[in-house]
Amino acid sequence: MEKPRQNWGSIANISFGFFGIQIGFALQNANMSRVFQTLGSSLDDLPWLWAAAPLTGLLVQPVIGHMSDRTWLGKLGRRRPYFLAGAVLAMIALLGMPQANALLAAALLLWLLDASLNISMEPFRAFVGDMLRKDQHSAGYAVQTAFIGAGAVVGSVFPELLDRWGVANTAAPGVIPDTVRYSFWFGGGALFLAVLWTVLTTREYAPEEMARFEGEAAPDPGETIRALAARTYRVCLAWAAAGAGVIALVMRLGLEKEVYLLGGLLIAFGLASAVAIAAARRGSSASLLGHIIGDFSGMPDLMKRLALVQFFSWSALFIMWINTTAIVAQRYFGSSDTASAAFQDGSNWVGVLFAAYNGVAAIAALTLLPWLSRRVGKSRTHIIGLLCGAAGYASFFVMPDAQWLLLSEVGIGIAWASILAMPYAILASSLPQAKLGIYMGLFNVFVVVPQLLVATVMGSIMKAWFPQQPIWTMAFAAATLLLAAAAMTRVKTPA
Repeated sequence: MEKPRQNWGSIANISFGFFGIQIGFALQNANMSRVFQTLGSSLDDLPWLWAAAPLTGLLVQPVIGHMSDRTWLGKLGRRRPYFLAGAVLAMIALLGMPQANALLAAALLLWLLDASLNISMEPFRAFVGDMLRKDQHSAGYAVQTAFIGAGAVVGSVFPELLDRWGVANTAAPGVIPDTVRYSFWFGGGALFLAVLWTVLTTREYAPEEMARFEGEAAPDPGETIRALAARTYRVCLAWAAAGAGVIALVMRLGLEKEVYLLGGLLIAFGLASAVAIAAARRGSSASLLGHIIGDFSGMPDLMKRLALVQFFSWSALFIMWINTTAIVAQRYFGSSDTASAAFQDGSNWVGVLFAAYNGVAAIAALTLLPWLSRRVGKSRTHIIGLLCGAAGYASFFVMPDAQWLLLSEVGIGIAWASILAMPYAILASSLPQAKLGIYMGLFNVFVVVPQLLVATVMGSIMKAWFPQQPIWTMAFAAATLLLAAAAMTRVKTPA
């Protein structure tokens, strides 16, 4: 039995909530470094303050994916309860963020915001696979990417628009400007309404209907646990040893204290794996930890290869999000003083730049990527997109003024569209439907881990070799996208 074919209006309703979610992400990405610096953070402290966000995603996404696969709340459905809960919490965080008057308060609200956005976002990825036939997956993720781009344009450019409309763009030292304050409030309302639209205009397929589609049998809940019980503890010891090695290097080489977090996470994963294996050997089949660790260990080969591509791709993106404000304000507007008008003007221009690459992404997702995909295939299309992004980052070194950076954003926008669409379109057509939520959640671990790596390691690298020269982070971003393109050559997409 085939799923019904969806028209373009229905496909748009399925992903419209992502428009609001991305407004929230765009406000976070373009303005949180500005907020932190306004509240007294130094440039060297930014990666540490940003680390809370990806750490939250690392913990939240697999859990929400696992739970949403097993949820059914009648008319509210499987994925939509998580859309709604995440939207309410994210709205609270966005409304509260501009009221923060201390770094700790802003960091805690960033943690709440990122956790809430992840609660909503992960089920949206699986929702496309749930609702659409396989021959519509590429269209579904292209539309989702277009909404992501459109939402990011709105969120990124809103402070600049408020400035042009006469809203105060500067404030006393330690006070968040009104342009940022009102933008966060607007974003909270827009996010909630967009997600509510998807909740009210879609109907999910019941578990019985999903089981009949394509003759898919219900999964054996004990299979994952049995496979986990057969594993040895050697891998657990290897993870823990790697974490201990990282901590030893930090102590020996005097690296930044943030790198301790990376070592701690590796040790924690090794211990969690050991606990999960022990529980599996005792016959415990209801363990959330066991299912997540077991599914992580049993990822399909295609997913493992795509995971490496994601790792390098998102490393570059996170480098950009953390450092672009500092780069543009210092190199093109001549100021690193957060209380100066020049710094605030540079920060607003970063919002325009982010809006530009997201606008390019929205257009590319619906035009360029499908055209390329039909002619050269999904894998080669993604390689081309990643190379465009590498060129965009490298061009920051040669652009003569801030206006020319709009040209750089064209290449970055094409890469962004491809990163958001191509890997998910490949995966959704290749993964078992009954585990789509957990696998999408685990796949996003490889979005989060590079963010943690950048947030903990990049500060040490920059302080040691390029102190107060944030422009060099763009060289690292370009290099990691080249590595992602090389890794993508090993991904062979099914017909």
